[in-house]
Amino acid sequence: MSLQTEFDFALPHGYIDSEGNIHKAGVMRLATANDEIAPMKDSRVQSNPGYLAIILLSRVVTRLGDLPQVNPRVIEELFAADFAFLEEMYRRINTSGHNRIKVNCPECDAGFEAEIQRSGEP
Repeated sequence: MSLQTEFDFALPHGYIDSEGNIHKAGVMRLATANDEIAPMKDSRVQSNPGYLAIILLSRVVTRLGDLPQVNPRVIEELFAADFAFLEEMYRRINTSGHNRIKVNCPECDAGFEAEIQRSGEP
């Protein structure tokens, strides 16, 4: 059995680039210890601890649409719902090592895990 280290996602709204293109589909990788430690040296994080999530997400989101790179500026310009989506996904995959959530059947109330799929895509 191999360890899954990258997870596909689709943002609820998507990042809109300077040309008006919307980028929704992306990939997030598992974080390393260095991903969580290195941003603490960043002056933006030192002056505003809330900036930590922006730096951290810019390190672990490896692809977003057709963008050549995902950097802190891209994460800064996400809609709040998309930012919250990525924060929750980060917590989920780095805590449990997978992108599943516990759910209950609405008819029989049986509990099971469901893999989170890309939202808004066929």
